[in-house]
Amino acid sequence: MRVLDAVSKAGASSARRQEGGLGPRASLLGSLVLALLLGALSVLVMVPAARHLRSLQDGERARATLHTSGSCMLGHCRVEFEAGGRTVVADLPVGSGGGKSSAGSPLTVRYQADDPRTVAREEDVGGGGAAVLAVMSGGGALFSLTLSVVAAVFVVRQRRAGLSPGAGAAGRHAGPAAAHPSER
Repeated sequence: MRVLDAVSKAGASSARRQEGGLGPRASLLGSLVLALLLGALSVLVMVPAARHLRSLQDGERARATLHTSGSCMLGHCRVEFEAGGRTVVADLPVGSGGGKSSAGSPLTVRYQADDPRTVAREEDVGGGGAAVLAVMSGGGALFSLTLSVVAAVFVVRQRRAGLSPGAGAAGRHAGPAAAHPSER
């Protein structure tokens, strides 16, 4: 009877895998990878971006125009302004706002006096947008890590249930009449 239970469990698990569902180990691995990526985004990209934006609070102020619009939060915007008698075109850093503005829109920027290409929108020098994204990606990393722990617990429980004797459905739900003859 136990052999039949083991065969039916193996058939059910292989059918589940064939249906395209991820197993608990794949879920565990996926959650861990997602947690690592979100944690790296938070620690290695967004926290330094927030610090960089804050470092420009005391920078020189200038009127600028948005030269190239795009996803400013990802650092794909450029501004054009006058600094030291010359025209400078500089990239806005990661964590900048203003992505909904169109090219040619006026804005105020702050830049480093010794390096005018290091620039940020005046509204962004507090670092708030980048800090919010750092917190959100860090929270996502913690959530994914929690999912990983839950998946690991599930895998361990499933393995223990599969290895323990009498773990089959017949062993758990059988009455005294179905007991082995030597146990009667």
